[in-house]
Amino acid sequence: MTPPNTSLAETLRPQAPAGTFRLFAAGDFAGLQDHLSVFGPLDTGSIGPDFIRVLEASGLTGRGGAAFASWRKMAATAESRSAGILPSRPVVIANGAEGEPLSFKDRTLLAHAPHLVLDGLLAANRAVAGSQMYLYAAADSLAGVAGAIAERPDARRIRLVPAPETFIAGEASAVANAIATGTALPLDKRRRLSDAGLKGRPTLVLNVETLAHIGLIARYGAAWFRSAGSPADPGTRLLTVSGPGPAQVQEVPGNAALGTILHDAGIDARSLSAVLVGGYHGRWVRPLDYRISPSGPDGQAVRPGAGVMFALPADQCGLAATARILSYLAGESAKQCGPCMFGLPAMAGVLNRIASGEPNPQLPRELDRLSKLVSGRGACHHPDGTVQLVHSALEIFADDVQAHLSGRCTREDGRTA
Repeated sequence: MTPPNTSLAETLRPQAPAGTFRLFAAGDFAGLQDHLSVFGPLDTGSIGPDFIRVLEASGLTGRGGAAFASWRKMAATAESRSAGILPSRPVVIANGAEGEPLSFKDRTLLAHAPHLVLDGLLAANRAVAGSQMYLYAAADSLAGVAGAIAERPDARRIRLVPAPETFIAGEASAVANAIATGTALPLDKRRRLSDAGLKGRPTLVLNVETLAHIGLIARYGAAWFRSAGSPADPGTRLLTVSGPGPAQVQEVPGNAALGTILHDAGIDARSLSAVLVGGYHGRWVRPLDYRISPSGPDGQAVRPGAGVMFALPADQCGLAATARILSYLAGESAKQCGPCMFGLPAMAGVLNRIASGEPNPQLPRELDRLSKLVSGRGACHHPDGTVQLVHSALEIFADDVQAHLSGRCTREDGRTA
């Protein structure tokens, strides 16, 4: 018998996924029927501005790197829509660009669970009373998404836009710029997309994983989302874990222990020199008793950033690894401002000299000087993220710095070995 005040559709809805296995619960390469059989239908037509409060109660933060409260971005876009004499309807963009070389969580999600992402995009669009919707991702991800769109009439208005395989192509303003002009370069960071983004209209850019979570929250509510993770870091998140052994994508609860994540990935923490958390704009950490969370004391929590973890084996040189990353980041500059165009290559040059064993005790001081000149002065976050990586390397690998300045390296792959 159907309980009072319960619709037949609600009665027939499949049970919400239990535990932390959520985003891939419909199975590998889930088509629409698999998706509906596990999650049930989502009536996006019933979603309105009140959903923003549901999202606030859920505590969902962005999964693309900045970990900003998702409801705040949505609310700012909705408020901008109603401001002015001639209000314009917002644009909503699903951002699946994954220029981070160590990351493939978003392309895995788009391949295996595209319908959850589409659900979230449609729900977000309804919540802000949007008009145009875009899904922006690498070209090799779009074919599968196009197939998913073809399965459902409600998604036919979503436009697919290929993203270039560059590091900065996924920066939010670069996403809007790429869709508008075909050039994936960041815009002035003082400009708020929620006020004037794509074609001057209020623009909401959300990571595809963030949207997949929204697709589930719209079904099962805030309390269900918060049933995993911790009060300060609720829900689950995807991580790309690499290092010794094959790379893999894990779904973990918020505030998960770094050691547990490594263990579940089959990595022996005792065999590691350090772990890079957050990707190329992240931090090297050691020891390994950290929690992975966007909030918490510096000595106990490390921000997940782009959802990347790279475990560095003990026989590999952290300075050499960081120097290679810094050289890459310098080459990925948008070349729109001096700190990026000149500062990052200069920093890369100094760190490579340290890694190669040049016996010059002034090099660390010069690297610190350049970092201060670059930090906070870029047109986008790229210089600041790079400086964070370098500072963490100088701290975690301090003993290696001194060894390299003496012309020696104890690691098997060190430049001076």
